[in-house]
Amino acid sequence: MSTPGSSSDRPPKLLIADDNQQNRELLEAYLVGEGYEIAMSTDGQETLDQVQAFEPDLVLLDIMMPRLSGYEVCQQLKEAEATNTIPILMVTALNEMGDIERAVEAGCDDFLTKPVNRLELTTRVKSLLRVRQLTDERDRLLAYLAEVDGRDGAGISE
Repeated sequence: MSTPGSSSDRPPKLLIADDNQQNRELLEAYLVGEGYEIAMSTDGQETLDQVQAFEPDLVLLDIMMPRLSGYEVCQQLKEAEATNTIPILMVTALNEMGDIERAVEAGCDDFLTKPVNRLELTTRVKSLLRVRQLTDERDRLLAYLAEVDGRDGAGISE
């Protein structure tokens, strides 16, 4: 999976998951001008399917959705090795401390309450994408160093 700043130089991909069409359209309107490629889903199971097909760099996830809740989707994505590094920004009308704690326990990376402020949304999305980019760069560097170390040590005997 490519990430922002990788060799493909493609725009970052965002998946907006919300069962309410107006909410999806508002988030898209706030983010489309930032140059992101955006896909949408309307329920929890569709979100999991979209993550596999679209390979987003970030998921904006509503909590209260049909079929699977945002909590369940987040937990499944964070438990799967192929998707556990995708940042998840919970965007929800729920704002009780227990809701936030449950979202964090499910593995979400950040939390926004509705109604969403445009500046706060765009700032958090950029921040989460930057963290993802840095994490991916670190992982690529560590893999390269392990490969170089393995080659250098392979033919050496004492």
